[in-house]
Amino acid sequence: MKKLIALALATVMSLSLVACGNETKPAADNSGAEVDGTAAEQLVSENFIDPISEWGQYNDLITQIKMETDYAKRTELMHQAEDILMSNYCVIPLYYYNDVYMQKDYVDGIFSNAFATKFFMYATLANGSDTLRINLASEPDYLDPALNSSVDGACLAANSFAGLYTYNKDGKTQPALAEGYTVSDDGLTYTVTLKSGLKWSDGSDLTAKDFEYSWKRASSPETAADYGYMFSGFAGYEEGSVSVEATDDTTLVFTLLAPCAYIEDLMAFPTFFPVNQAYVEANSTGDEPGSWCTDAGFVSNGAYVCTEWNHDVSMTYEKNPYYYDADKVSVEKIEFMLSADDTAIFAAYNAGDLDFADSVPTDEIASLLEEGNKEFHIVDELGTYYVAFNAKSSLFEGKTPAQAACIRKAFSILIDRDYICENIGQTGQVAANAFIPLGMADGNGGVFKTDAVKEGYFNPYAINEDYEGTVAEAIELLEAAGYVFENGKLSSETPIAVEYITNSSSGHIAVAEAIQSDLSEIGVELTIQEQDWNVFLEERKAGNFDFAREGWIADFNDPINMLEMWITDSGNNDCQFGR
Repeated sequence: MKKLIALALATVMSLSLVACGNETKPAADNSGAEVDGTAAEQLVSENFIDPISEWGQYNDLITQIKMETDYAKRTELMHQAEDILMSNYCVIPLYYYNDVYMQKDYVDGIFSNAFATKFFMYATLANGSDTLRINLASEPDYLDPALNSSVDGACLAANSFAGLYTYNKDGKTQPALAEGYTVSDDGLTYTVTLKSGLKWSDGSDLTAKDFEYSWKRASSPETAADYGYMFSGFAGYEEGSVSVEATDDTTLVFTLLAPCAYIEDLMAFPTFFPVNQAYVEANSTGDEPGSWCTDAGFVSNGAYVCTEWNHDVSMTYEKNPYYYDADKVSVEKIEFMLSADDTAIFAAYNAGDLDFADSVPTDEIASLLEEGNKEFHIVDELGTYYVAFNAKSSLFEGKTPAQAACIRKAFSILIDRDYICENIGQTGQVAANAFIPLGMADGNGGVFKTDAVKEGYFNPYAINEDYEGTVAEAIELLEAAGYVFENGKLSSETPIAVEYITNSSSGHIAVAEAIQSDLSEIGVELTIQEQDWNVFLEERKAGNFDFAREGWIADFNDPINMLEMWITDSGNNDCQFGR
């Protein structure tokens, strides 16, 4: 994902909105030291619950939030949910995202929303070409909009599929395939009217029935979509069949369990895009739901159709004449360079082989800023760059839940976020002290966090402001977890060795190396494993890691988006909470 903006906090906040009721029992310690866990119990927040055995409490709270019709109460409950999430230190925020990219001065009309989705269909080229040459990332994980959960995949989906709603250049939702909708008096039943004459890229008719099929498919347990939980606010979700029905070719009716303030954002989100039932069913193989679009030529309905795919090298998309807004699309072809090598991408851009590059090598940022290069762009986003622990990692075997939380908290406070922001990010990132980013709406007409100093969970600059005191606190936390120290370093009697996984990127590797250096100050041995993008995504999802790079850019401007991803059954629950 990308880099971003953040804010700092000066005090550890004692939050008491949720009592944890946690009764952990001493467990056999695997560190070699005799510690019963009592000290650790005294060092965790009163909001702390066991992220494995007690996570049902969090799941229930998220369900309550989604059913709550009093928006002020709903906001209060979301603060409680974040209190629980942050108390176990599996999620360790580093900074709040912004986005950097390179764009040639002859390119205009490309825009993105605050959720990092980029829209290329209205681009114009003043150099006389009808082909836009782009790098977004390396080989995409999924092109099936129901299965995608990556930022680059969302960009591809937004340009090759179209939903009921979309975003304009100002980041506001507006109708796409929909003419509009009406809502019942109780705010639960929506009737959407589709535009007439809609077509798929093969020229066949696209109707409301396609949305009924696609939403039921995306929400089905058999599809196992990472974002399937986004349908949990629909009637019928718990029974396995969401309440959505096409009453005729241009009318779609769906029913919710509670009013939803962000329903247009959902209708603009890739998981809610339609797919062509006939093509999907005819071209799916085995038990792989996304197999129908693993090569070029698949049917879609967006501005562009994938016509060539040289895996791990390049993709070509060509204008779809059946796109509902085709008369406003002037670029005939988009060529994608598939690579995660920042240096190679930057070289291709400078050589004139790319018109747009969605990454910049870390060691080039300072000179681009110094020279005031107008092709270098920095835009704000709503999201958080963070690192995460697998709650089920073998690192925590033999530890009580509180001891495991103390280990993770020790790691967190030793990380020099200021160094990462200033020397790696370099584009105005601010250190993060909470998972939900500053500036996000609260769902009740306000902002979820307005004061970083008072509303965060720790002081992200503590290691800079009081190095000795912060290191002493980290040692205290680890000693409470059963580790022995000699002269400020972990004893050979109780070593800590942990593997950190990340995808290959100069910025991500630099962050990993910074964390490695920070933790080595007390003798923690961190090894870094670089993985290809697709492998990296799947390993995190499967829980095949101890410690990992993570990033989450919001899908819409409401905190529930960043909270519901951590329910036990979510495909985005990389920390394995409740499993």
